[in-house]
Parts: sequence; C-alpha cells; structure tokens
Amino acid sequence: MAIRDYISCGVEPIEQVLMPFQVFFRSQSTSGILLILGAAAALVWANSPWADSYMALWQTPFTVGFGAATLSKPVILWVNDGLMALFFFVVGLEIKREFLVGELSTRSHAVLPIAAAIGGMVVPASIFALVNMGEASISGWGIPMATDIAFALGILALLGDRVPYQIKIFLTAVAIVDDIGAILVIALFYTADISFAMLLAGAGCLALAFVGNRLGVRSPFFYALTGCLLWFFVLKSGVHSTVAGVLMAFAIPSRTRCDAEAFSFNATRLLDDYRESVESDGSVLTNQHMHSVLLAMQHVVTRAQTPLQRLEHALHPLVDLVIMPIFALANAGVVLSGGIDAQAVPAALGTAIGLVLGKPIGIVLMVMLVIRFSEGYPRGVTLKHFIGAGMLGGIGFTMSLFIATLAFGNSPELLTGAKTAILGASLAAGVGGFLVLRTAPRREPPES
Repeated sequence: MAIRDYISCGVEPIEQVLMPFQVFFRSQSTSGILLILGAAAALVWANSPWADSYMALWQTPFTVGFGAATLSKPVILWVNDGLMALFFFVVGLEIKREFLVGELSTRSHAVLPIAAAIGGMVVPASIFALVNMGEASISGWGIPMATDIAFALGILALLGDRVPYQIKIFLTAVAIVDDIGAILVIALFYTADISFAMLLAGAGCLALAFVGNRLGVRSPFFYALTGCLLWFFVLKSGVHSTVAGVLMAFAIPSRTRCDAEAFSFNATRLLDDYRESVESDGSVLTNQHMHSVLLAMQHVVTRAQTPLQRLEHALHPLVDLVIMPIFALANAGVVLSGGIDAQAVPAALGTAIGLVLGKPIGIVLMVMLVIRFSEGYPRGVTLKHFIGAGMLGGIGFTMSLFIATLAFGNSPELLTGAKTAILGASLAAGVGGFLVLRTAPRREPPES
C-alpha cells in the first residue's frame, strides 16, 4: 500500500476550508512565489509616498536581554544576523544530508555538480573583479557567486514534467555546493576584526554540541540552547553570525536509535496490541492501554527517525514561508527614482553580467568538460537542459542580496546599485532559464 493510500481518519469542517491554503503552502513553487511577493512589496513600499516609514521600520532599534546582558540592534540586523542564521542552519542540515546520503555522497555522483558549481562561482566572480578592477566596489566580487535555490526550483516546478528529474537533482546539488562556497566567502572575506576570546567561547559551545551528539543526546532543547550560545559568541567574535548556523547543523545527530528491522518488529507488536485494545474498549478516553500503546508508537516512530531529518522537516516551512519572505521585504526595498549613482555603475554592471552571463557560462563549460571525459549526458538530458539550468543558476536573489549587504553595508550608493542589478539580473535569468527549458527537446531513452 502506498503512503497516499491510507484510510482517511475523517476531515473536520475547518480542514475543508483550509485545504486549498495547505495545498498552496506545500507546493514546491510557494517559497519562490512568496519571495517574489516580498520583493515586490518592498519595491512598491520603498518607492511610494510612505517610503520613509519603510526605512524607519527596519532601522528601529530592538533590544533583547536585561541589565548588562543586553543585545540591541536595528530590526534589519536582527533579520540579517538573527533570522538568517536559522536559514543557514537549515542550509547546513541540507549540506550534511547531501554529503551523507545525497548527490554529494559518492564521487561519481558528486563530480558533475561540484565542477559545475565551481565554474558557476569562479566565472561570475572573475567577471565582477575585471569590471571593478581598481574601483572601491571590488569588495563585492562575491555577490554574483550564489544561486537562490528556492526561486530556481520554483521555476522548475512550474515547468512540471517538461524537465527531466535529473536536472532538478543537478541544480539542487549545484546550489548546495554554491551555498558552501558562499559560506566560506562570508567567513573568510566578509569578517570584521576578530575577538579570539569570543571565538574560543563559541568553539567551546560547538565542541559541547559535538560531544552531546557522540554521547547520544537527542533533545532539541539541548541543541537549541547550545546553538543560541554559539550564535551569540560568533556574533560578538566578529565572524558573521550566520556561520554559526551552518556549524551547528553539522553537530545535529544523523543516526537513528532504531533500525529498520527493530522498527518493523516493534511496530507490528504495537499494532497487534492496539487491535486487542480496540476490541475490548474502542474509546481512547477510557481505555488506558490503548492510550499507552499510542504513546509507545509515537516513541518508536521518533526513535526510528534521525534528529537531522526531523529538524529539517520542521524548520523548512518556517524558513521558506516566513524567514525568506521577511528577508526579501527587508532587503529588496531599492529606491528606483534616483537611478544608479555613477560610482555604483561598475558594481551594478559586474553583478548583472556575472549573474546573467557568468553563471551559465561557468556552469555549462564545466558540464561540457566533465561530460567530455565521462560516459556522456545522463539519459533523457540534453545540453540545452544544462544551459537552461545554468541560466536558472543566475538567480542570485537571497544570497546575492545578503553578500551585497555585507560588502557594501557602509556605502548606500554601492549597495543600491548592487541591489538594483541583483533584482534585474535575477528576473532576466529566471525568465531566460524558463524559456530555454520550456523549449528544450526531450531525449527519448534508448530502447532496451
């Protein structure tokens, strides 16, 4: 019996009312749609008669703590340093899973996306550096390196079965490697003066989390508390706080306490006990044994899952449907009426060319190189599919905006120029990738 073939346990009236919304929020394209809405709302708000309220909102100070133990920052920094740390934590969970069991777990599977991602990072960064050579904006070379996987996969979802599933897997793996590259760039090149005392305290928190993992600690509270302390110390150390999210993700246990054979045996025994309980008294309110069996089932199911899977599944909706749209709303509000300042033209030009041309050129060239020395294209996939995927890789949006904020946070003119280019280039890359993939021919698999 397939998972979808279970017997319905009844649908309440409120569930019937909410069903269309639940279907929408579970769709693969939902995150991309909400990102677009957040960015569009920010642009409209920042260019409306109420633009001052937009700017004032994100600069409003917000304080957490009491006495000497307080942390006060503008709302925009709570979004970029706080909420985005949770975003990077989920990214870290995805990276760990990919290296354990995903497309990056074996050398044969990992070669193509890793090579493509490296090409897709080096070429755009090089183009930006060449355009901005000798300019103050040269520090923004990391802006066109990253891919916004939510937007890219949202567009692939709109294309449905027109695109081979191998392309979705490929683009996801490329984006994961892109994220690794972006995290390293942030940690190594966009870091302020370092406080080694705070860094040492953060290392202690991280070591504690890894020790807890080895000892079998699986309590979410333990990792949440350790993660918050790690985030605080990394923030105070001068290294960007979002790096703490990725590091913490690698400390989350990825082992089950109950293997498949043990789970099958325990579940079967519990189901037998449950049937016997139902025969004696079918109400869970009065049948204590039935209630105990249900609790035992819940315990067995939890032990058969990994904390990594549970956290990734639980946090993805929060990140995709709340944090990323808020980030877009907070960071995409570019005032367009004044145009791009003359000193920001190189930054805008380097960003746009890097994303729209550099990304697909770097990805496709590396794909062709790897394919040249391998067994050829995957069955059902053509070069045009990889070109379309490479163009979708030029949707930098979230990560590009984030790195632009780090690079040009002290230069409003450069930041405005870079943001304008990111929005325009991401739109062009998304539309171009959609059209290329929509018209890509299907290669029929050879007859066996």
